[in-house]
Amino acid sequence: MKLRRPDITQIYFGKEACVAESTNKAIVRFEEEKGLKVILRAENQGVSYLKLRWNTPLRKDVKILGDAWERGYGNLEWRGICPERNMPWYFLASNGSDSVTDYKGRFTECFGVETGCNSLAFWQCDGAGITLWLDLRNGTRPTQITGEIECATIYFEEYKDVSAFSALKEFCKVMCPNPYLADHVVYGSNNWYYAYGKSSHEEIIEDTKIVKALCKENENIPYMVIDDGWQPNPTDAPWNIGNERFPDMKGLADEMKKIGVRPGIWVRYLVNGKDNEPRKVDTFPEEYYLERCNKVLDPSHPGVLEYVAETTKILVDWGYQLIKHDFSTFDIFGRWGFEIDGAMAKGDWGFYDKTKTTAQIIKEFYKTVKDNSNGAVIIGCNAIGHLCAGLHQLNRTGDDTSGFEWARTAKMGVNTLAFRVGQNNAFFGADADCVGITGAISWELNREWLRALSRSGSTLFVSCKPGVLNEDELEELREAFKIASVQRDELVPLDWMETTTPQSYLINGERVEFNWYKKEGNADSMPM
Repeated sequence: MKLRRPDITQIYFGKEACVAESTNKAIVRFEEEKGLKVILRAENQGVSYLKLRWNTPLRKDVKILGDAWERGYGNLEWRGICPERNMPWYFLASNGSDSVTDYKGRFTECFGVETGCNSLAFWQCDGAGITLWLDLRNGTRPTQITGEIECATIYFEEYKDVSAFSALKEFCKVMCPNPYLADHVVYGSNNWYYAYGKSSHEEIIEDTKIVKALCKENENIPYMVIDDGWQPNPTDAPWNIGNERFPDMKGLADEMKKIGVRPGIWVRYLVNGKDNEPRKVDTFPEEYYLERCNKVLDPSHPGVLEYVAETTKILVDWGYQLIKHDFSTFDIFGRWGFEIDGAMAKGDWGFYDKTKTTAQIIKEFYKTVKDNSNGAVIIGCNAIGHLCAGLHQLNRTGDDTSGFEWARTAKMGVNTLAFRVGQNNAFFGADADCVGITGAISWELNREWLRALSRSGSTLFVSCKPGVLNEDELEELREAFKIASVQRDELVPLDWMETTTPQSYLINGERVEFNWYKKEGNADSMPM
């Protein structure tokens, strides 16, 4: 399908739809450049959505791949045409299979919006055409738009005689013309998947020594990321002081750097529970909190953005060179990505600043972190990939793997790696999540996940409980770190159009098979 103006444009004022590009309330115009830019002009009007419809059907012999609102939850997949399926940001329609070696006659049509747009965009595809919804709301209420807003830039691209995966990689570059990438390869250790919040200054130093010893021959210095558990309150503020197990956060960063790693730290910016003790920070005014939840800070409030900036500066001044910020999408919307079908926001609520769309507000939050990071690497976890592209160097592209449940790693990690590795170094550095090494999962299985991640060309983080691996296994981990420290490999899924957990891949052009399953199957409990 050639990129052109839509056949039908509808402007929604509240729940009311006006089937016109131009009304006495608002005007939509389209500018054709590299893509199709959608511009809305309104004067003090409450606008909720734009609906754009192209009445040209796709071919019937295609499978469809959509993306996800934020992280993948083991639910990314190729399917037939499903009119009720809501596909955030972009989708692909392709014939044939990537498992074959001859792609002559193959085609993949790609439909998407440019990263960093000012709306929350999702697509629908049916037997008669395609529809793009641009959510311009403020929370769940119409945004009071004054003047012009660039809602989105749309791209249609067709790729012939290549695999669908090659098409996805190229289309991701089209959608993100200006990625913000780290100036070095990011890899290393994260303590979450064996400690799960139960750690200390001394244990982090031990972890630091271990990862340094495993990477001592690598020119590229590894990261050691301190995850949740260092702050006074579990998964909550304050962020300007450690707890009794972490009495000196700056001193810890200094000690880690002396050992020979780059220190990283976890933070959850938007939750600030009012009843926490010890608080160690000032209680914020009521207007700083979201109307939807009185423990979540409203990122549209200038005072909250100032607090985010100050918190970021504290972490950087302590000496942390990577900031992993978490939970922000859940905190804003009150739902995980797998719970969202259609519009992200539900209920009846809005932000403090009623003149900006939700997408604009979230982007300004991300930008505030970037602008105050002093060059530190930013990785979003539970961030919205299409909005953080260009603002974050890294993004956690899938939900948590596990150090104890192999079925979770196989579902969340493998699915994420296969279906979103095409975004790697096009949107940001993609992190499909850690290899969790606790002894609860056999090394035979974890070795497969380690091998795939280290040879994927994307980010590798490992959580390894001290004393679990023998010398031979440590040597394998050492080799994986060495490979990941340069990220020169390319991993291409082959059977991703036939399964949600691909096993067949090309690594640098050579076919490789992975085994993601225990002999007795991955299910450890009866289906309920």
